[in-house]
Amino acid sequence: MAHPDEESARPPRNRLLAVTPIHPGSLVTISASTPSVSFDLPESAARRRTFAIISHPDAGKTTLTEKLLLFGGAVAEAGSVRARRQSRNTVSDWMEMERRRGISVSSTVLRFEHGGYQYNLVDTPGHADFSEDTYRTLWAVDAALMVLDAGKGLEPQTLKLFQVCRMRGLPIITFINKCDRPMLAPLALLDEIQREIGISPVPMNWPIGTHGQFRGLLDIAGAEVVESEATVHGARIGTGRRTPVAAWDPGPAHEEWHIAQEEAALVEAEIDPRDVRAERVTPVFFGSALTNAGLSTLIEAFPGFAVAPSARQAADGAEQPLAGQFSAQVFKVQANTDPRHRDRVAFMRVNSGRFERGMTAVNGRSGRRLTLSYSNELFGQERQTIDEALPGDVIGIVNATGVQVGDTLSEDGTVVYAPIPEFLPERFAYLRSLDSSRYKQFRNGMRQLEEEGVIRVLRRPDGTGDPIIGVVGLLQLEVAEERLTHEFGCRVERGDVGYAACRAIEPADSERLPSSRSIEIVDDGSGRRLVLATNAYVFERLDRDLPGLHWQPVGMDANGPAFAGR
Repeated sequence: MAHPDEESARPPRNRLLAVTPIHPGSLVTISASTPSVSFDLPESAARRRTFAIISHPDAGKTTLTEKLLLFGGAVAEAGSVRARRQSRNTVSDWMEMERRRGISVSSTVLRFEHGGYQYNLVDTPGHADFSEDTYRTLWAVDAALMVLDAGKGLEPQTLKLFQVCRMRGLPIITFINKCDRPMLAPLALLDEIQREIGISPVPMNWPIGTHGQFRGLLDIAGAEVVESEATVHGARIGTGRRTPVAAWDPGPAHEEWHIAQEEAALVEAEIDPRDVRAERVTPVFFGSALTNAGLSTLIEAFPGFAVAPSARQAADGAEQPLAGQFSAQVFKVQANTDPRHRDRVAFMRVNSGRFERGMTAVNGRSGRRLTLSYSNELFGQERQTIDEALPGDVIGIVNATGVQVGDTLSEDGTVVYAPIPEFLPERFAYLRSLDSSRYKQFRNGMRQLEEEGVIRVLRRPDGTGDPIIGVVGLLQLEVAEERLTHEFGCRVERGDVGYAACRAIEPADSERLPSSRSIEIVDDGSGRRLVLATNAYVFERLDRDLPGLHWQPVGMDANGPAFAGR
């Protein structure tokens, strides 16, 4: 099926959801449906939709992720966070810490099919401390689904992630979640989106009842009222019921129905997918991931708004065509997805050509040739061997020696994509092993956590003293401690170092800095020279006393993201 032209790309919104079930709990592989010899690669890639979900913590991202898998037939029952008391867990949360604390701290890749499209959902950490991991993920996707809490609206973490999406040129589809609870006025939510992020929101549906008396959703284009069938915790797909507006009986909700009709009449219901892809507008879907309300409308319309994989620009400015040689970029490294084998998985997005298991590829950074024999789809903690992958697909390569975040793998090594942005750490501490007999395991654990990007190990240029651990947020330190304890069998202690600010500096300029208790000069694992300070005012004093210092722009500043590559 060719990619729909712009005129016919307007997504239908008045059909019942048609789900083709996959065997419950199974993984979707592409090798069975992709001919091995004669097929149109761009045409096959046009059926892919690779996206991430961005949200503030507790907006319902994990629940929505599980429900999309449910609607796609990839799981038989959704294990929402609320249902964990009944010993079910979300597929996407698989680490011990995630299961125990009910948070998402790792990334995973979830694949499902629906309506002739293959969806690659790159699930991201839901905690604010893990924003850097989420930023990396946004370099691997073609669209973003922005989830807002209907009772809170836009929140700081969502705004930060939106800035990165805008810099990436990603189309944004918006889902306003938790409409089954007391919520802000729908018109106020739309106004906030317009005011805060500068994109025109166009609602696809409208909630009926907004003060805890939720009755259903008005499908604006379809002129229907959609009532969701209640299921326990929304763990199954309800049949749902659609009724033409003229025939729907609101019963005691007559006033709520009248208000919904009046408000919906005030907003523009027509939307051009080209405007979504140009980041001028965002389609808005109201609903509730917990009860499945609005999800069928969302998943039905999604492929018309999200873009298919297209040619990506290499670091030299040349576009790498979809049908060109195989090339992929690594955006995530995760150690110990299988603790029994101490493995290391490099997640990469295929940008061009066709990946085939067992092929060789060259790391454009190191020039090293690798045989890609152990390729997997990772479905939470489960994995399945994958034989082929096309542009837009995300796969995990097990034990790819020497591969780092941002590396490009290609058939002949001539394709190199621009580095993936990184951020400076904001919190600092010592981590020390309490058992000298386990020091080797401690050292290996620290190395793996550094390769994943969970922590940054900082050392003095002369190699003396204990290394300092740098992280984006406090939770990352807790995760590092827990993983060193549970995965590597190391008891550790954490110590404060007294630093709260960091900047990157040119090595030559670092020699101009005075010896002071308020600063420390260190190098990170990528060779970047950093200056740690007790507070941000120290840097203001250095700029005043030593004019002409060359600070490298890494991290977030007042104007949004500012990066330096690896």
